[in-house]
Amino acid sequence: MHRTALASLLLAAALPALPAQADTAVTITPERAALGKRDDVFVTVTLTNTGSAPERILSARTPFGPAEFALFDITRDGQPVRYLGREVKRPVPRAADYMLMAPGESRSARVELSRSYDMAATGAYAVRYRGAAPAAALQAGAITSNTAAIFIEGRLPRGTSTPLLAAPTAPSLSYAQCSNAQQDTIAEAVAAGSAMAANGLAYLTSGKEQGQRYLNWFGALDAARQATVNKNFAAIKDAFETKPVKVDCGCDEDYFAYVYPFQPYTIYVCNAFWTAPMTGTDSKGGTMLHEMSHFDIVAGTDDHVYGQQGAAEMARTAPQRAINNADSHEYFGENTPPLN
Repeated sequence: MHRTALASLLLAAALPALPAQADTAVTITPERAALGKRDDVFVTVTLTNTGSAPERILSARTPFGPAEFALFDITRDGQPVRYLGREVKRPVPRAADYMLMAPGESRSARVELSRSYDMAATGAYAVRYRGAAPAAALQAGAITSNTAAIFIEGRLPRGTSTPLLAAPTAPSLSYAQCSNAQQDTIAEAVAAGSAMAANGLAYLTSGKEQGQRYLNWFGALDAARQATVNKNFAAIKDAFETKPVKVDCGCDEDYFAYVYPFQPYTIYVCNAFWTAPMTGTDSKGGTMLHEMSHFDIVAGTDDHVYGQQGAAEMARTAPQRAINNADSHEYFGENTPPLN
C-alpha cells in the first residue's frame, strides 16, 4: 500500500500549522518480558503529547486503527525483523484523517506484534516505535520512544527466521473476486503500470545525466542512490513482464490498494482505485507500479509519505528515504506533469 510512522505521520503540511513546541512521547510496555513459542506478543503503546500545544497526528499511522503499516522497528539479536503485514496506498490525508491531542493528553492501545512481524525464532527482541527514527522534513514536532525488550523462546532455533514465500515465475495475470468489467480495467491498468516501469528504466539507463524528473522525486545526484533506483525499476519492470500477477477486487475500503510485501505478486485493489484515471497522477497504472514496488523480492519500498507535495519535499530534504518511498517511484513512473 502506499505512503513512515509518527515522523511522516505528523503531516502538518496539509493542515494549518500548529505551534512548533508540539512533542510526542511514545511508550511501549510489554505485557510479559519473556515468552514461549505458543505465546502471542502483546505490548501496550501509549502516545503522549508532552508539548505545550495541541498536536495533530495522522490516525492511520497510529495503533488506534487497523494495521496498515509497519509502525515498529523490531530487531532480534540486533538484526532487523521482517514485517509481515499489509502496506496500504491511501489518498493524500485530509483534515478528518487526523486526530487532535491536547497538551498532556495520552492515548493507549494494546497491540499484538507476532501477527504482523516475524517473531517465530528464539532471541532477544527490541521493539521501538518507528516515529523515533530520524524524521523526514514533514515532521511537526519532536518524537521520542523507549525501546522495549522481550525475550522469546520461539519455535525456530536462534539465528533463523521464517523463509520468504516462494514466488511462482511463469508470467500471467489472474483475478480474484473481479467482475468481467473489472478484469478488463485491471488488464489495462497492469499494462499501463508495466509501461511506466519500462519508460522509467529507459530514462534511468539512457546514459544521459539525470534531469529534473529524477531530481524532483529522488533528490540530488548520488551514485549509490542512483544505482538503487535503477535496480528498483529493473526489478519492477521484470516483475510486470515475467511474473504471475494476481489482482483481488474484494477490498471495500477507501484505499487505492494494498499488498502483503512478503506475498508476491498479489495486489488488492480498493475503492479509490476504481475512480482514479488510467494514467497521470495517482492513476490506476501508477497504483500498480506503486504496489509492485512494495514486494520484498522486488524493490521492498515503504510508505514514508503520500502525495506529490510530500514526495517532492522528501526528495529535497531526505533523498535516502525518497529512494525507498513507494509514491516516489509511482510519481517518477507517471511523470505527470512531464519532466525531462
